[in-house]
Amino acid sequence: MPTNIESFRALALQVTCHAVNQTSDRHEARSLMQNSINRLAQQIAASIAFIGFDCRLIVLPEYFLTGFPMGDTLAGWAEKACIEMAGAEYEALGKIAQKHKIFLAGNAYEVDPNFPGLYFQTCFILDPSGSIVLRYRRLNSLFAPTPHDVWDKYLDCYGLEGVFPVAKTAIGNLAAFASEEILYPEVARCLAMRGAEIFVHSTSEVYNKNLTPKDAAKITRAVENLAYVVSSNTAGIANIAIPIASADGGSKIIDHRGIVLAETGAGESMAAFAEIDLAALRRDRRRPGLNNLLSRQRFELYAESYRQSHFYPANTMLETEVDRKHFLQTQQATIERLSNLGII
Repeated sequence: MPTNIESFRALALQVTCHAVNQTSDRHEARSLMQNSINRLAQQIAASIAFIGFDCRLIVLPEYFLTGFPMGDTLAGWAEKACIEMAGAEYEALGKIAQKHKIFLAGNAYEVDPNFPGLYFQTCFILDPSGSIVLRYRRLNSLFAPTPHDVWDKYLDCYGLEGVFPVAKTAIGNLAAFASEEILYPEVARCLAMRGAEIFVHSTSEVYNKNLTPKDAAKITRAVENLAYVVSSNTAGIANIAIPIASADGGSKIIDHRGIVLAETGAGESMAAFAEIDLAALRRDRRRPGLNNLLSRQRFELYAESYRQSHFYPANTMLETEVDRKHFLQTQQATIERLSNLGII
């Protein structure tokens, strides 16, 4: 494999999520997940044959193996739907990456032995050897545990570089975040500070022909960080009560100038593929001028304001066992505190 590839094709592969919510136990859920992986193996092989063998990066949607919990307890969802850090699902996906010599990115619910009783929503990237080269745990989620909820211990386990990981690879510096995190500029910024050139964005969101907040944010994150965004949405979520096409369509690739290079409509599709021109991105990052927003950042201006501000609290799940009511209760307490302070 070449040590440095300056141009290649990427694909935001839009596939249907077959949810495991209605399965009766862990065994049945794992069988459904393996069926999804088997379908993906065929879809990826066919997509590469159509697009070309210079397709080196494929991004899959958010929680593509399981869907999201609907009424499940934290412990129940962890048992049924969450995969292990070195589990069979990663091994099977790694074989796909290895067979096609691609970087394969996606998102899954995952348990961590360092945090018994909890799970994290994890973005991952597998390299052409089949190894996991990046593991990012979603930091902003209303209804799932995050590293921030167990902040002190998480930093002890993984350090700040484990919170904001960037993989330095043959196809550029890769970083990941999930779903609505595209609306949080700080996440992308912290990754860009560490050299991220390509953001892989696994999502499951409402598609609209009008500009949605998330789509506006995708363009903004690309422009302000001079980075590519490869955003893969679901082609609907099957096997749950919500109508299947509620989160369907609009997977896209945006370059570092904010130009949408490729986009697909609704349904399963490999149409959202485009060339990633790393050489052009790196030239623009090193070119002086008004448009080089990344080099013009004065972070010291903002650091003290962030340091003095306390909004959503850390460590709320570190010491005590909680149920799903905890998330909304904590948000409501935060809103009330900020209102009393006259901030909102």
